Amino acid sequence: QVQLVESGGDLVQAGGSLRLSCAASGSIFSKNAMGWYRQAPGKQRELVAAIFSGGYTHYADSVKGRFTISRDNAKNTVYLQMNSLKPEDTAVYYCNSASPPFGSWGQGTQVTVSS
Repeated sequence: QVQLVESGGDLVQAGGSLRLSCAASGSIFSKNAMGWYRQAPGKQRELVAAIFSGGYTHYADSVKGRFTISRDNAKNTVYLQMNSLKPEDTAVYYCNSASPPFGSWGQGTQVTVSS
């Protein structure tokens, strides 16, 4: 069982900021590009951001310029800094590999942005 533990979600007002953390097992962190996903009510899970071993990053158009993904190799942790939050960012946020093989999906962390 690959361990993926997300934290940092909260209730925040529009325009506010949050930093999410994802603690990953060493194997998945070392061998895979890591990503942040989110799933809003009634919608499919979508990839929000990804970070690759060479330092390249990818962002969905909806969050580009507002979110920043980073990683700390010594801590096997991936972060998502979220600024200028909007109500449409409200979702459960998950971390996982950005490509197969995936680990088991965890509980995620709830981000709620009020208008």
